Amino acid sequence: MGDSTPCPLLRFADPRRILFEKETAVSEISAQSGPASERPIPATIAVVLRDDRVLLVRRANPPDAGRWGFPGGKIERGETIAEAAIRELMEETAVQAEAEAVLTAVDAFDQDDRGALCRHFILIAMACRWISGEPVAGDDALEAAWFSVADLQTTDLAMSFGVADVARQAVARRAAGAAPCPK
Repeated sequence: MGDSTPCPLLRFADPRRILFEKETAVSEISAQSGPASERPIPATIAVVLRDDRVLLVRRANPPDAGRWGFPGGKIERGETIAEAAIRELMEETAVQAEAEAVLTAVDAFDQDDRGALCRHFILIAMACRWISGEPVAGDDALEAAWFSVADLQTTDLAMSFGVADVARQAVARRAAGAAPCPK
């Protein structure tokens, strides 16, 4: 703590050189990892429980077009995970809810007909408390409906990967009496 030697990276630093080195490093990282469109895309899903049922939408767009999953979508710049979940929920279902807590995160891979990766989404599941409204499909949803969480295990419903597991996590969280995240 008593060492007053300045950080060697900042000693005698010319601001123009720092900017050049930063741009070079960013260019090198981009060259190694590919264009920004090839990086995982942060998105959120709203896991809304109402009694013993969970709200699902049949997706109109990839990933998982035609499958049932949670309402959700990309997180916009400057938007919190909770804000994105509530916005997407309203856009896709017209249901009002309150975001309570992050449950988990899951990967969703959008692949072409040959199985090649088109896009990789990181879906952050947000537990939400239903406030009001009946689901009406809108925006990116073909259909929207409530489903019994217990029936998700035995149904022939075409669902996105992990939907039943995430729904069970939300039920377990509620049963444990978990408090909402502080605002």
